[in-house]
Amino acid sequence: MRSPDELRALVEAELTRLPLAGELGELEQALRYSLLGGGKRIRPVLCLATGEALGREPAELLPAACALELVHTFSLVHDDLPALDDDDLRRGKASSHVRFGEGVAILAGDALLTGAFRLVLAYPGPEAARELAGATVGMIGGQYVDVTSDVDLDADGLVHLHELKTGRLLRASITCAVAVAGLKPAEREPWAAFGAELGLLFQIVDDILDATGTAAELGKTPGKDEATGKVTYVSLHGLDRARELADAALAQVNERLAELPADTTILAELAAAIRDRRA
Repeated sequence: MRSPDELRALVEAELTRLPLAGELGELEQALRYSLLGGGKRIRPVLCLATGEALGREPAELLPAACALELVHTFSLVHDDLPALDDDDLRRGKASSHVRFGEGVAILAGDALLTGAFRLVLAYPGPEAARELAGATVGMIGGQYVDVTSDVDLDADGLVHLHELKTGRLLRASITCAVAVAGLKPAEREPWAAFGAELGLLFQIVDDILDATGTAAELGKTPGKDEATGKVTYVSLHGLDRARELADAALAQVNERLAELPADTTILAELAAAIRDRRA
């Protein structure tokens, strides 16, 4: 099986080759600026690793993997807009709206999202596209809760918010792969459960990093959640308890992995890297 670094290299090469122009004209520059300007590629690498665990070659999964990254990048471009999170820094450089203006950034996000579905609809069946569409709607619904909530969230509300905003697309990194691999619906549930647990782990660690990281480490503005009064795992539970919750979430992820009828060595490695990440 290929290592995470090898899978990441496959993703980078495929993203670079993607045809993003056509009728978009010079808008392509803004798309490539955000899409190819760095990033850990966690979602597409998870997709490829899941496919390999199921005995599928990366070439079969690359359209779905790249579609996931396009949706993720769309969400970052739009989240950074002044009307939403109002962030000037992304992946260590100026956000899209700072570099190109708000109008171009909105259009770039729209084009990235549309391009994602053009990729995933190339598969013979609709299952992968259905998974991606459901995840995208959930992610947008979570962002709506985030920007309109005018009361403090409790622990359950925080979990629900991030199940949508962060967790749905991470889970889709797994469920799109199992859909492409042709698993029957009943066989997909354990994989979806693993993806959901992984989403929880990712968000807890993300909140910890927002409270402890620097702009150089994160490639984005740290401390934004605290500055804007958002409820996070750190603000709700404290830093030490948040770290304990992250460890517990990783243990739960590993339990889910142990239940899967496949070689999940690389997926376990990726989960551990998510827990230990510093950016």
